[in-house]
Amino acid sequence: MDRLWAPWRMGYLQGTATETAAEPMPTAWRSGADERCFLCRAAATDGRHDRALGVVERTARGLVIVNRYPYGGGHLLLAPLDHRATLGALADDVLLDLQRQLARWIGLLERSLHAQGFNVGLNLGAVAGAGVPGHLHWHLLPRWQGDVNFMPALAEVRVISQALDALWEQLATAAAETPP
Repeated sequence: MDRLWAPWRMGYLQGTATETAAEPMPTAWRSGADERCFLCRAAATDGRHDRALGVVERTARGLVIVNRYPYGGGHLLLAPLDHRATLGALADDVLLDLQRQLARWIGLLERSLHAQGFNVGLNLGAVAGAGVPGHLHWHLLPRWQGDVNFMPALAEVRVISQALDALWEQLATAAAETPP
C-alpha cells in the first residue's frame, strides 16, 4: 500500500491550525480589518511577503491567493482587500474587479495548469460553509477529466499532487507573463 503524506493539513483537520511565527505581520492594518483574518493580513502587507502569504496577484481592490487547505490542485481564493461579509457590502468597482480577476485566472489556469473545467464557489455565512465568514472570497478550483477518485469517499483524504510553494511559483510566473 502506498502512503500519502500531507502533514501540513493536520492542524486544519483538527481545528488547531495557527499562523506560524514566520508569517509577516503588517505594520498597519486596513480600516475595519480583523487581525485574526489571514485575508486581512495579506491585504495589509506589502508585496515583499506575497510568497510567504500565498498571494499570487494583487489589484487595487483585491487579492488572488493559493489556498493553503486546497480541495484539489491549483485551488485559489479571490478576495476583496477589505473585510466584508456580504456581496451587498462590496462597492461596484470592487465587485467588478473581482469578477474580472476571476475571468483572468480561469484563463491563466487553463494555460498554465491545462485545466479542463472549473468549480467556482462563494460561501456566504458560516451555515453555508464559509470558513472565514467575515471576509467573503471566491473559491476557484481547476478540474480535469478523471480527477475525481476514490480517496475522498473511502478514506476522507484529498490527494494534492503539487506542493503549494511550487504552485505559487508556477502561477506567479504565469501572472507576470500575462499582463492584466
